[in-house]
Amino acid sequence: MTDKSKVIFGNEISKKDYKKALKSKKKFIRKFGDDSNVDYKVTIRKNPVIGESLGVYDIRLNEGESEEEFDLEKGIIVSNIRMGFGHYRISMAMASAAKALGYKPYWLDLNSFPETTCTKVISAQNDLYSLGSRLSKNPIFNKLVWEPMNYEGFRALSYNAADQKNAELMAPVYRNIPKDIPVVGTHVWPAQSAIHAGMKHVVNAIPDNWPMALHLSEGSVHTIQTRNAYQGYKILNGMNKDRVNNPMPDEDLVYTGHYIDHELVSNIESDCERRLSRKKEGKPMRFLLTIGGAGAQKEIFSAIIKYLLPYIKAKKACLYVNVGDYKNVWDDLLKEIPEMEAISKEHFNDFSEASDFAKEALNGDVTGIHGFYHKDIFEAVYITNLLMRSCDVLVTKPSELAFYPVPKLFIKRVGKHEMWGAIHSAEIGDGTLECRDIPHTLQMIDLFMKDEKMLESMCECIVENKKMGIYDGAYNVIKLAMGLKK
Repeated sequence: MTDKSKVIFGNEISKKDYKKALKSKKKFIRKFGDDSNVDYKVTIRKNPVIGESLGVYDIRLNEGESEEEFDLEKGIIVSNIRMGFGHYRISMAMASAAKALGYKPYWLDLNSFPETTCTKVISAQNDLYSLGSRLSKNPIFNKLVWEPMNYEGFRALSYNAADQKNAELMAPVYRNIPKDIPVVGTHVWPAQSAIHAGMKHVVNAIPDNWPMALHLSEGSVHTIQTRNAYQGYKILNGMNKDRVNNPMPDEDLVYTGHYIDHELVSNIESDCERRLSRKKEGKPMRFLLTIGGAGAQKEIFSAIIKYLLPYIKAKKACLYVNVGDYKNVWDDLLKEIPEMEAISKEHFNDFSEASDFAKEALNGDVTGIHGFYHKDIFEAVYITNLLMRSCDVLVTKPSELAFYPVPKLFIKRVGKHEMWGAIHSAEIGDGTLECRDIPHTLQMIDLFMKDEKMLESMCECIVENKKMGIYDGAYNVIKLAMGLKK
């Protein structure tokens, strides 16, 4: 087998960069050890949160007897990491589509096995990324370090060479998993490590809309959510400075459309119809704010809440605020905006109650501010998906949520690569331009509330996009992965 750090899709890596890749792997071995010869036993059990709704079974290591054996006919592994919420959310979309198509999704989070070298390596890099995200609030750091790294640093083939070496340390997790079960990786490390472990049918579901070598996993089939990103990956555009690269083979690259949950795609028409009815009837406009724990954009959300308070009290606006698994963010908002408390209802750590609220909100009336916090990561991520159906506008940075079929207001990105998510969404009409400062963000809030066309136009575009199959990406990825067995 060709060393995947030496040659990437026929493009040779320099000796200097290859030595750097070897050095990177050796550094992690010194720090975290090498468990290549450890025989990790596999345990399968139903996920307690999304097991019923999405049919998900967790793959665990060294946790006793399995509830059942792998389903070798209909089983499919959704392999991921927790790095923020994005890769978990894409994984949930894949699991949802798999269940809808009659398959059995297994959940494999490589960042959930603290005894393994795999998780130690991923956690160390995740901590570094989180630190960079927090420091990006500093405009000098953001301009000189963070944006260049996220835009050009991760774009280089030499970066992929180092990642491939590091991913060799993650392969032992797959040791006792049947090699014929298809794997969908929703981050490149799960895809790379699956290939190194000898998994036979691997799909690498690329999340971003800015082509970067970071996302390459040679040996797997790469899926892309947008047409322009497809072209960039096809020629490995700009991944080796100004050189013309050997292109990716056709069989290694597939355009699929956006990775969206079955529950959201199948209800697009009715959800958009309800949004337009609420607007026509003058009911409070519902804004869903999704706030991460790094705090990089907390001041933007704080400004939005302060601006909307008079409208909320007058029942012209309503807020859903999901702080995920970071209760400190909610506490900080209450300290900064004491007026919130009197008109807020907290939906904390009771997923059943929060789910019921989301369901009742589809056809019922909602006023005030509703805060959501869940300690469990699955609950923290999935409640946003449930709330999306009954919200009018999702307020988010242009990350993985940029592809979801709901009207979106994009606030300032965290990392320059994210800007292409907003560009794509604005082009297909289901989201705004990226609002890079607070005044423009508040202007857009105002337009949604007072302009008659903004919401209507986005809802019309979402319905048309569905007809064109733009939101069918998760279905297409699952069909592709299962088709590889043939």
